[in-house]
Amino acid sequence: MNDAILQAVEDFVSTPWVYLALYAIATLDGFFPVVPSETLVITLAVFAAANGEPNVVLIIVVAALGAFTGDHISYYIGRKSGARIYAKLKPGSRTRKAYDGVARMLEKRGGLVLVVARYIPGGRTAATLTTGATAYPLRSFSLYDTIAAVSWAVYSTAIGYIGGHAFEEQPLRGVMVGLGLALGITLLHEGFRYLRERYVTAKRGGDGVREEEAAAGERAEEAARRR
Repeated sequence: MNDAILQAVEDFVSTPWVYLALYAIATLDGFFPVVPSETLVITLAVFAAANGEPNVVLIIVVAALGAFTGDHISYYIGRKSGARIYAKLKPGSRTRKAYDGVARMLEKRGGLVLVVARYIPGGRTAATLTTGATAYPLRSFSLYDTIAAVSWAVYSTAIGYIGGHAFEEQPLRGVMVGLGLALGITLLHEGFRYLRERYVTAKRGGDGVREEEAAAGERAEEAARRR
């Protein structure tokens, strides 16, 4: 059964249609984050390392072009409907926090946020939509998004290619290792983000208590003077 599945996959990845599928998935992932483009890029890179097909350079080029296209679609959606989409987000939700965080980072760091967000599942869509909604200049957006798309394509392909070389005789195991590395990096990032949010929340809570105590002291002093 596994041999039949492997053979079917190998037959498909050796055809030009695989590049069309990769471009479509990478594009969709730019504005519809449910589609896991990293998974496909890594999988194809594993087979490229093990069998020489598909072409590893074309994987990078097509994945980057798809990501670039999808990000620009998301940018234009933000330009046209960003305010309306934001208004529908539930206050305090993870998505709302992501949008608020991206907006703050755009003010401080500008287009570099696009490069960082490209590596965060869901974060890339929040970044591109918010960038469009805030009317960030298209020329600057395209420049930074080119860097983001190309670096992301190289990074994702490298993970799969390394895994494929380590398991040339067992491509399916190479796929599992490559996806495991990608998942581990994602979980590490999410864990760091969670701990950072807890730290910021606790710090704000402590600052709030101190501010309340200071305000109470001022009120007490004012009351004493009036006596």
